[in-house]
Amino acid sequence: MTLTQMQMNRTYPDFSAKIPGAFGALLCLMLLVTGYHTASAQQPAMMVRIAEIDIIPTQLEAYKAILQEESAASVKLEPGVISIFPMYEKENPTRLRLLEIYASKAAYEHHLKTPHFQKYKTTTLSMVKSLKLVDMEALDVATMPLLFRKLTDDKR
Repeated sequence: MTLTQMQMNRTYPDFSAKIPGAFGALLCLMLLVTGYHTASAQQPAMMVRIAEIDIIPTQLEAYKAILQEESAASVKLEPGVISIFPMYEKENPTRLRLLEIYASKAAYEHHLKTPHFQKYKTTTLSMVKSLKLVDMEALDVATMPLLFRKLTDDKR
């Protein structure tokens, strides 16, 4: 059986019931042409998480300074930390989100023990109103290296 025959024999989800008209047909066609990547395509060891953090408004500037220092140190000093990318909602700047990507669960566990993370955790504990950690699965791991490469390629 050729690769094309194998691709044609794949089963794809039926989006047409939920996405009407030409858009649904276009989406299904794109999935057939490019191949459908499932969460199982993610490297099993990789750990992806979104941290949802609400900060006490009077503590926001101090918190942001400490977070910037910690996230930069983590990415620079720890080979297993692929991303700690902090951002905040434009309409509500006390609501922060962090995209955290670790090479493995072991890299994440190592990160928790580092001096820069311990400093961040202890100095910001009283600044945080709420924290929710949401474990995620990447849909298209193959594209991830391209995203980061584009960031460095644009600077050249």
